[in-house]
Amino acid sequence: MASNLWSEDHFSCPVCLEILKDPVTTACGHSYCMGCIKNCWDQTDHTSVYRCPQCRETFTPRPVLRRNTMLTEVVEELKKTGLNPPPAQSCAGSGDLPCDACTGRKFKAVKSCLMCLASYCETHVKSHYEGAAFKRHKLVNAIGNLEQYLCAEHQRLCEVFCRTDQTCICLLCSQTEHKSHDTVSAEAERTGKQKQLGETQTEIQQRIQERLKEVEELKQAVESIKRSACIEIKESEKIFTELIQSIEKIHTEVIELIGAKEKAVVNQAEGRMKKLEQEIAELSRRNVDLKQLSETEDHIHFLQNFQSICVTPEAGDLPSITVNTDISFGAVRKAVSKLKDNIEDFCKGEIVQVTTTVNEVAVYSLQAPEPRNRAEFLKYSCQLTLDPNTAYRELCLSERNRTVTLSGETEPCSDHPERFDYYPQVLCRDGLSGTCCYWEIDCGGGGAYIGVTYKGICRKGGDRFCGLGYNDKSWSLLCSGSSYTALHNNNQTAITAPHSPRIGVYLDFNVGTLSFYGISDTMILLHRFQTTFTEPLYPGFGLDCYGSFVTICQLN
Repeated sequence: MASNLWSEDHFSCPVCLEILKDPVTTACGHSYCMGCIKNCWDQTDHTSVYRCPQCRETFTPRPVLRRNTMLTEVVEELKKTGLNPPPAQSCAGSGDLPCDACTGRKFKAVKSCLMCLASYCETHVKSHYEGAAFKRHKLVNAIGNLEQYLCAEHQRLCEVFCRTDQTCICLLCSQTEHKSHDTVSAEAERTGKQKQLGETQTEIQQRIQERLKEVEELKQAVESIKRSACIEIKESEKIFTELIQSIEKIHTEVIELIGAKEKAVVNQAEGRMKKLEQEIAELSRRNVDLKQLSETEDHIHFLQNFQSICVTPEAGDLPSITVNTDISFGAVRKAVSKLKDNIEDFCKGEIVQVTTTVNEVAVYSLQAPEPRNRAEFLKYSCQLTLDPNTAYRELCLSERNRTVTLSGETEPCSDHPERFDYYPQVLCRDGLSGTCCYWEIDCGGGGAYIGVTYKGICRKGGDRFCGLGYNDKSWSLLCSGSSYTALHNNNQTAITAPHSPRIGVYLDFNVGTLSFYGISDTMILLHRFQTTFTEPLYPGFGLDCYGSFVTICQLN
């Protein structure tokens, strides 16, 4: 029984955590060392309010303490039994936060109270879990510098966020100088900021994946050019060994030219890879910071650090690139073989051709970076209208041919050769080519296909190859509820992303990219097609169920 009592800490002082010395018992029934409780109350003499350190019951005036004789005798008997002391807590080390309630030896704090503005070890925090007086106190994992949670002017706990001034304030501030401002609880503001932080994380993760893909493509291109250069140098050497002495000089020039180009292109690609890897490392570090901030339980710490951390890093001055993965010096070999047949008469002229051919070899081609925010995309906005001659008979066009709805009723129309006669689809009037174009689509009521196609897409019959994205002439994004699917040539790619009622489409015809974005407070890349466009592209739409609609937005 004595062991049970000891395990419940009935004979250890809640202040010093040692076996009771000269035990005394307060009116509320809690026992302490005589010296410990006196020391606690001596520190509050100036307030004339004396509290029990465990249950916080107050006493006025200061109680007269008398030794608990019975408890003293029990403690003495327990000491004689040779019982082991209770499991020791971790003493606060140099890097630990000490318990504010411990006297003498300080134990490591495990929790901090934002109401008491104090940190407690495992023993002293128990009163916050058990005492009714602490029921509304806010406990968080132990943190230092609790003064930062106080309002500098009123010395009260900051519980409110002022959206007008973007700062944390106390309740008194919200009723005085911030009375007319837009204020919410810190927890409510955290909820909104948490969503924004998640979107920033998603954008950074997408950029990391894009950069990793570029690095991999560059590595493959570098290996390809090294292999090709090695092969071509050997072939050229075989041809040049058959030439007479008069072309030895030209022979040397061509070999040096190929080697120099190889070195220059490889150095250029490796420099590019180094910059990409630096950017990836920086984005990864930022992602870790964002994750740590996202997981913190402390709203105030979150809000005070949000502005500095939740900022998307600048993409830098690295332009987007298109990597040439099919690299060959084969044309050089042909030019050198021609030199063999024409010998000295054509050497001077043909060396110019050799030089030009070598210089055309490149690992990648530079291009202007894709717009990074909606304002930049809007610079490329174009006006689109639907072509009634292509619309399926149950599609109703309205809003000056900018909205299409699957009505279920046959519309009066001619049997035009460009009309879709089986699939509920419609194309726009004008084809797009040779430039960058951007447009936005609102859709609702059910599934919708948003895409582009060459004019030669099949329009008659129920063959699935007539559908947008189900053939090699079209590319599309299927928006169905909260899911997306990218389609081309009947290849489907499932996409996981938040639902957006508005979709942005960006076409860079010359580069060969078609990008789809979900638009809400920010733009999220849903999918990007990379190809080579050979004909003008016509934006088109398909609807899946009756009542569904698509509207081409008017962009300013």
